[in-house]
Amino acid sequence: MKLLSVAIPSYNSQAYMRKCIESLLPGGEDVEIIIVNDGSKDDTSLIAHEYSQKFPNIVKVIDKENGGHGSAVNAGLEAATGLYFKVVDSDDWVSEGAYVAVLEKLREFAGSAEVLDMLICNFVYDKEGAEKKKVMRLGHALPKDKLFGWDEVKHFRTGQYMLMHSVIFRTKLLKKCGIKLPEHTFYVDNIFVFEPLPYVKNMYYMDVNLYRYYIGRDDQSVNESVMISRIDQQLRVNRIMIDYMVHNKKLINKNARLKAYMINYLDIITTVSSIMLILSGTEENLEKKRALWKYLKESDASLYKKLRYGVLGRSMNLHGKVGRKISVEGYRIAQRFFKFN
Repeated sequence: MKLLSVAIPSYNSQAYMRKCIESLLPGGEDVEIIIVNDGSKDDTSLIAHEYSQKFPNIVKVIDKENGGHGSAVNAGLEAATGLYFKVVDSDDWVSEGAYVAVLEKLREFAGSAEVLDMLICNFVYDKEGAEKKKVMRLGHALPKDKLFGWDEVKHFRTGQYMLMHSVIFRTKLLKKCGIKLPEHTFYVDNIFVFEPLPYVKNMYYMDVNLYRYYIGRDDQSVNESVMISRIDQQLRVNRIMIDYMVHNKKLINKNARLKAYMINYLDIITTVSSIMLILSGTEENLEKKRALWKYLKESDASLYKKLRYGVLGRSMNLHGKVGRKISVEGYRIAQRFFKFN
């Protein structure tokens, strides 16, 4: 069995995928690199097969019809044979020193009686043209260099959460929880790092900058104008997360810290949906914003109150044009600080 399976969802990635693959090869034969060619129309498949021929014991390729990012992650997970599983997008990469340290820690747990469900690391917003890169650390909320459970997780700051870039899951846990991401939908990485959480018992945080999250291409899904154009997909993800909270109350309510974290995460995603709808400036999208909050209220009145009357919810629901302007200004301040988009 491999130690780690890394899925690389790839669509028309010929311009940048080599950097991603090369960054993962230092893991050697302990690592299984699964390149999922999601119906690309360029040389993505040719490049993927080039690596699989050169490194047949490390790289495998899945060629499939286009189904979107979630579909590619699903295919990678289904094919994974490693003890642990991570997703690295084809335009991102990992830092070698941190990668080697992470693999060594995974080896320790693989040979231990202790079960590790989720390993967490820092990630870096590698923004194009930015001299200083923003590192997202979680040491204020998570114990460092020790196995811990939800009871030891402290309060996350407003607007902070663990992205897909931060985590490595135990493969069997992902398969046990039955996660299946929706097809032809962007922003499903939020579901990927949300739905497995009630099944996670033991975590480990390493204060190393493993994942380099590239942002700066005009066509990226996190580009503001692109997000607005795909707002219905963001809203779909948002509603799926609301539904998950509602339908899994018993499982989530077993631990107060877990519940608080998941509410915080949903709060952030609902805020992102709201601000994008406000930024669009159209009456149609303002109506979609009202419909989203109505959906939350009708799904779970208690959850609605927590989000609606929290710091972020209040800031996203200020009345009139002046209120919306204040909401946007608050978002711009956060944008400059965290260096996203």
